[in-house]
Amino acid sequence: MSDTPRTPVEPGGDEEGIVLDDEIAGEMSEVAGLSQAQIVRRRFLRHKGAMISLAILVLIILLAATSVGWGPIPGWWKWGANELVPRVDNDSPTLSFRPRWLGGAGVGLGEHPFGVDNELGKDMFAQTMRGVQTSLTVILVLGVLSTTIGVLIGALSGYYGGWVDSVLMRFTDVIIVLPLLVITAVAGFALDLKGIWAVAVALGIFTWTGLARLVRAEFLALREREFVDAARVANASNLRIIFKHILPNTVGTIVVSTTLLMGAGLLTEAALGFLGFGISPPEVSLGSLVNLYQGAYETRPWLFLWPGFFIVAIVLCLQFIGDGLRDAFDPRQKRIPSRKDLDRGDAVGEAEARSSAANLSRPASG
Repeated sequence: MSDTPRTPVEPGGDEEGIVLDDEIAGEMSEVAGLSQAQIVRRRFLRHKGAMISLAILVLIILLAATSVGWGPIPGWWKWGANELVPRVDNDSPTLSFRPRWLGGAGVGLGEHPFGVDNELGKDMFAQTMRGVQTSLTVILVLGVLSTTIGVLIGALSGYYGGWVDSVLMRFTDVIIVLPLLVITAVAGFALDLKGIWAVAVALGIFTWTGLARLVRAEFLALREREFVDAARVANASNLRIIFKHILPNTVGTIVVSTTLLMGAGLLTEAALGFLGFGISPPEVSLGSLVNLYQGAYETRPWLFLWPGFFIVAIVLCLQFIGDGLRDAFDPRQKRIPSRKDLDRGDAVGEAEARSSAANLSRPASG
């Protein structure tokens, strides 16, 4: 223990720098001996917003997959997405969260949790869950396709430079200046792209531009590093240097960008569905449901609000997960000490001062 007493911390002063150094030293001691994957996992698990969002997103996926069935997964809900339901007198939602002892109908789903569309004979819970499945499929395909294209173009452009960089970046600029909604809507109308896979592919081939620029910037910085020079000296091929040496160092940027891209893709798919250029019946998506029931907002708002609620929930979850991944992958992210941390530093300094004074006043033994 140091014999030098520590003075109270003043914001912006030297003592705050001491506390920051102690904080950094503490973080270094926590991650000592851990691999990069373990460090990233530990940081991500400590991000409360990302963990809560991940749990909510998993619950939404499980609810959508098991309720009306998804592929080989059987469904437990009594109505199917395309099944006609009998007309009911009260078509409002039967979902209840109020217990009977509080004067409610009890906690439960009821006959039609999200209401019924008597005109089309559809159960809105089944329709919404099918819409969640479709929208999740679209953004998953979109994420894989746009990530593949963006990484390839960004990597080749940033590594080779010169005329390769000029050609690829000018092509990227052309795609950027084209309005995404307009070009995808025109492509969908001209090519009659109405299915799930067609819409996902159409979105994927036009949403890679931001990721390509990010990957290019990373490659421009990393290609001048010492480990790349060592790989060239060892006669490694360009493809090996790109995919084995440089690309693994850009995984953090790619993962974060892909996560955020999927959230934006869901909004784009919903906008296309709202404009009538997206997925068409008998398939439904969250966007197409919003478009279908936009006129019922004043009379039967639940038909419109439930699909919109799941759009907002999924997008927010993806955004928070992306924030958590960004903080986890960025080694420069340091936790800024709060007022509580600084006050704790004052208390530690005072305790050390008292201990030092007691040691000085104690008579020497022997």
